[in-house]
Amino acid sequence: MQDDSDTQASSALVVRRLTKSYGAVKAIDNISFRVAKGEILGFLGPNGAGKSTTMRIIAGLSQATSGTVDVCGISVALYPDKAKRHIGFMPENNPLPEDVRVLEYLRYRARLKGLSGRRLDERVDEVMDICQLRHKAARKIIGNLSKGFRQRVGIADAILAEPDLIIMDEPTIGLDPHQIIAIRELIKSLRGRMAVIISSHILPEIELVCDRAIIINQGSVVASGSPEALRNEFLPMNRHKVSLKLSPEKFGERLKKVLPKADFSLEEDTSGADGYYRYMVKTPLGENAGQTLVEEFSSTPECALREVSLDKPSLEEVFMAATRRSWEQVMKKPAKE
Repeated sequence: MQDDSDTQASSALVVRRLTKSYGAVKAIDNISFRVAKGEILGFLGPNGAGKSTTMRIIAGLSQATSGTVDVCGISVALYPDKAKRHIGFMPENNPLPEDVRVLEYLRYRARLKGLSGRRLDERVDEVMDICQLRHKAARKIIGNLSKGFRQRVGIADAILAEPDLIIMDEPTIGLDPHQIIAIRELIKSLRGRMAVIISSHILPEIELVCDRAIIINQGSVVASGSPEALRNEFLPMNRHKVSLKLSPEKFGERLKKVLPKADFSLEEDTSGADGYYRYMVKTPLGENAGQTLVEEFSSTPECALREVSLDKPSLEEVFMAATRRSWEQVMKKPAKE
């Protein structure tokens, strides 16, 4: 079993029993989690779940009612200035100055973060290269930049002092698809060098970028793990798409013979008009359903099997299942007298 000193040594962030109350209302309630060095963590939750409150406390911009936050073993509450040297923070609506050139702004921010001399010049050049700002935006006025390049400037600012922990609140909100891909690749390039926490409503984004996700609802952590582990916990099944020329009645009869525990449904947008039906087949985890389906329905020409493909539940489906479970648990609690 890993002791507390081992946890601190391997962690960029350790949050223990964190609570924030506004009067009788708890914005966050007894939250605990950790982020390993170099890990990219997704922080998910519906509006009002407590994501931004948690991030502001971690960044030292707000005080918790109770609980502790340690960044690289340093208490944010007891030693805020020391802890902040290890943190880069990019808020959702990044307040960049409109009338300053990108290079001037980054040099100014580097001085505020304690860089000077040759190291300042080298680090500003490095972050402009990492964020692809040097050739297209270095001399431009920030107010004239697109939203995508403004986000790059925000990320460049956050990583300037090479912090151990980067906090990004909705880094791709409002961006077009091309800009989202560029920011996604930029964030992925930080893996292993810095720990990153990303709050996002774009769930596929979290799955593509993050090593692990935490789902928060009503101020509490309701799920934590890799996307695959969360699927297995909240939607423990295999799903396969099957397309062939068998009516639901005949398909169901043959399916039960080879996969007795399987369930299936006919996709709403298919009716066999072209002779083909498209089904979703659900089976328990651990069954080799894909191979069984191929062997069974390719054995006779009448099936005209066209497709058998694994369909993994999306992170959005996992998110809905996790938050639904937490709501159900709240509803089952007896009312306080």
